[in-house]
Formats: sequence, structure tokens, C-alpha cells
Amino acid sequence: MKPTYSIVAPIYNEEGNIPKLYERICGVMDATGESWELVCVNDGSRDRSAELLRDLSVRDPRIKMVNFARNFGHQIAVTAGLHHTSGDAVVIIDADLQDPPELIHDMIERWKAGYQVVYAVRQERKGETWFKLLTAKLFYRVIYRITDVDIPMDTGDFRLMDRKVVDALNSMKEHNRFIRGLTSWIGFKQTGIKYVREERQWGETKYPLKKMVRFAMDAITGFSYFPLQIMVYVSFILGVLAVLAIPIIALLRVILGFQFLGGQVTHIVLLLVLSSFQLFFLFIMGQYVARIYDETRDRPLYIVAERVGFDAAVEREAKQLDKEKVATPST
Repeated sequence: MKPTYSIVAPIYNEEGNIPKLYERICGVMDATGESWELVCVNDGSRDRSAELLRDLSVRDPRIKMVNFARNFGHQIAVTAGLHHTSGDAVVIIDADLQDPPELIHDMIERWKAGYQVVYAVRQERKGETWFKLLTAKLFYRVIYRITDVDIPMDTGDFRLMDRKVVDALNSMKEHNRFIRGLTSWIGFKQTGIKYVREERQWGETKYPLKKMVRFAMDAITGFSYFPLQIMVYVSFILGVLAVLAIPIIALLRVILGFQFLGGQVTHIVLLLVLSSFQLFFLFIMGQYVARIYDETRDRPLYIVAERVGFDAAVEREAKQLDKEKVATPST
């Protein structure tokens, strides 16, 4: 039977959180009095996460698992979860329980009131370092300023989406994904709910600095041409400075002597400055070219090793997706 609600939870080395996630999701969703399912995407976990999810699926048929052949990343795991949902409304939530499942009740109320996307706004973030808080705040404000879509500040992937929105997301096959940006780009009637983000219940963050930088690059290059556009302004400023410098240096040499700013040192410094700008902008251009290359290779978004707990209808839909952009080895 088709559920009213689908919950998507990407899983990566979360064996300590899975029992708590299941318990709290059951408490929240059972209280709605409507049917629901929990779709967990095991993103190449190296612990007992897949085993625990498989056992839960046997005990409770509402628990489904998509098991990746390897780690493909958080945003791809969320994408796979969306591909495998069938509910009228879909909620994305992380397994670390920093985003409280109890907020889903408020999201459902907003959805029933007519909103098609209900996103959670982080009013406070507990248990995070000053560096993480500072970089997160800077990231959201930069994204808000330079992107071509109105992405709400201080929001993560924790949100409820109507089936129409999910279907629109599922039609997008780009590889370097930024789910909250894609959701904003789609449109529809959207609203936010403020909440306090809790400390991680178990384990460590799955977003170290390296992944944070890559995530930021995906967000910026996926929704903004600003890094390419500033190249024009910087080159114009450097050109103006060069033109102004010629008469100024000539005048200073006449007044102070021809040895002023002479020699190879001046030339070396100027070359280093100009070369640094050139290399930086070549790097920016390379990021855009690399993303074009990713799309033209047309590789699948992810490889599914197994599916657990899905009915025949969802299996047929998933196999149709397999033919398009994802892959499942033949068994």
C-alpha cells in the first residue's frame, strides 16, 4: 500500500544512531495515525549499519534499505532515497539526530495548510566549534548573495516536500548536487520553521573541512556564475592600475632618480602578482570545466548493491531509473 509519508535518511557509519533514529521516527510517525515508510540509504558504511538496517526491515516492513556498492556521498545518498520514495509527502532527515524528528509534526501541519516545501531553519547550533559556526554562517551568507536563486539562509537538507516537488527533483540528473539549492530553484509554495539543532548523538561529523570545501564549490558553481564574472572586474582593475602606474613611475623616476623602482626585483614582484591572479582564475574556470566533463561522461549517479523491503511497484520504478542515470548490477 502506498504510504502517506516517506522519510529519507542517508546512512554512513551510523550504527550507534540507527536504533535511536528508528525509535524516535516510530514515535513521531505513529502519532500521525497515517501510513509511513522510512527509506534508509546505506552510503558504503564500513560498520554494522547495513546489518542493523536489514534486521530492522525484517522486523518492520515499513523500514526500507538502499545499499550502495560504495560511498557516493551525502547528496547522492539523499538523491537515491528520493528516487525510492512513494509517499505523498517526503521528509529528508540525517541519521545523527541533530535534526529533531519531532519537528516533522509541525512540517506536516504546514504541508496540510498548503505549503509544498517546508524547510527547517537553524536558529541555534549546539555542540559545534567556533570554526564550524563561523564558516557555516559565512557560507550561507555568501551563497545567498551570489547565487541566482533565493536559497534560505541557515537551512540544511532537513525538510518536507510534496510529491510534485520530489518528482521535479527526480527529473534532475546533474552529478554535482546541492539539494537545498535545487529545491529552491524548483519553486512552489515554500515556508520555513525555526528550530534548535542538537548535538550529535553518537559518532563524529561526516563533513570534515575537505568535504565542506567541496560542498561549497558544488553550491557556488551549480547556482552562480559570479566567480567567472569577477574575473572581468579584476582584470579591468589591474589594467587601470597598470595604465595609471606608467606616468606615476615615470614622474617619480624623474624626481627621485632613474634608480627608483629599478632592477629585476620590481619585475619579479609584478610577475608573481599577475601570475597568482591568472592561476587562481584558471582554477575557477577548471572547476566549471570539470563539472561539464562530469555531465558529458554520463556515468550513473550511484550503483545499488541491493534493495531491501521494497514492493514490486517501487522496484519497477527504480529499474526504470536504472536505465536512465543509475545502475544496479544484474543478479
